[in-house]
Amino acid sequence: MTFNNNTDHPETHDLVIIGGGPGGLTAGMYAARDKQDVVLIEKLSPGGQVLTTDWVENYPGFSEGVSGFELTDSMRKQAERFGLKIINHEVQNVDFRGDMKHLLLASGSMKTRSVIVGTGAQPRKLGIDGEDLLTGKGVSYCGTCDGPFYREATIAVIGGGDTAVQEAMFLTRFAAKVYVIHRRDELRATKILQERAFANEKIEFVWDTVPVSIEGQKGVERLCTRNVKTGEESALSVEGVFVLVGTTPITDFLKGSVDLDEQGFVKVDRRQETSVPGVFAAGDVTSETPRQIATAVGEAVTAVLSAENYLENNEG
Repeated sequence: MTFNNNTDHPETHDLVIIGGGPGGLTAGMYAARDKQDVVLIEKLSPGGQVLTTDWVENYPGFSEGVSGFELTDSMRKQAERFGLKIINHEVQNVDFRGDMKHLLLASGSMKTRSVIVGTGAQPRKLGIDGEDLLTGKGVSYCGTCDGPFYREATIAVIGGGDTAVQEAMFLTRFAAKVYVIHRRDELRATKILQERAFANEKIEFVWDTVPVSIEGQKGVERLCTRNVKTGEESALSVEGVFVLVGTTPITDFLKGSVDLDEQGFVKVDRRQETSVPGVFAAGDVTSETPRQIATAVGEAVTAVLSAENYLENNEG
């Protein structure tokens, strides 16, 4: 791979963190506090998906909960207090061959001895009318995050895999009724999860059905659906719609550079190192990790300490 740099002498660092979510900010804070030569690259605003979460109640240390913005903004300020440099750019391509890693940005390039990838994953959307308009107002992509807001409510879960069924069962702790909408006549979830869901009196399955639109004024009021076999359309009165049809990792720029799993998530070992020495990953971008803020933070600590150990052992 050859980069056409816009600068004759690209910046060179010991560590570059790609992605400014909770994991990236945590790694940046640790590295900056340890006086590492580190820079964090984030294409949007630091905070990641948490910025779209109205209220976080399950992150330790906040007994009354905290807004997604306040939590990540506090993380950013803490990292910057230790001197972390955050730049707004998008990494378009990488070349991890050799000891020095090369990053291609829209405005040029950057070189670094080590990398931590924390670009996360984005929920797979339905792409139906009303979904974007009502996101955060009744449309959610995380049951464990937002379930407590729907006490005694009637809600719908879209999906039929392990995550959808697990989240549907979790949501019955709060909701009075949970519809599970699935386009097929049987679930894709593992048998044991199916058995538990079928035995749950609060869950009602709506088979062979796809969502058509989500309606409501200030919040979700109705989910319009269509039966894929009969073509019949109907509407369910619900106060919340949980879209759980999978996530898409933000790893297109990594393809061919590190090992990814079949879904495109980054494979890492126990030290959060990828298939390339000196390149680490943490948070939702990695395979088989719970999609939680606390998990991203913990994995980021492991990644940055592993990166520091790598740099110490490869000073030359």
